[in-house]
Amino acid sequence: MSNHDHNHENEDEGGTSTVIKPKVQLPKKYKVLLHNDDYTTMEFVIFVLQAVFHKSLEEAERIMMEVHKKGIGLCGVYTYEIAESKARKVERLAKEHSHPLMCSIEPE
Repeated sequence: MSNHDHNHENEDEGGTSTVIKPKVQLPKKYKVLLHNDDYTTMEFVIFVLQAVFHKSLEEAERIMMEVHKKGIGLCGVYTYEIAESKARKVERLAKEHSHPLMCSIEPE
């Protein structure tokens, strides 16, 4: 065995070294929810889902029916800042169009 090989073996003695890395906390995600009411039109809910959440017509119709049938519908899951911003935008649009549509966020 050459001297070089012998030195390399000595480096590995004592087992493998473990590097302990702190766990990176991923930002918490928040669900953005639309709530059913008796006044907001289905068309307006579809408009909001397309304008604010960039849903296709098909997706928007599906979520709108969920809101209509279950009383609540999931628009998407985002970081807190984005979820909060989208919820405010929905409520601002609703107010501008005289709809009482409510939008809330909750931790995933």
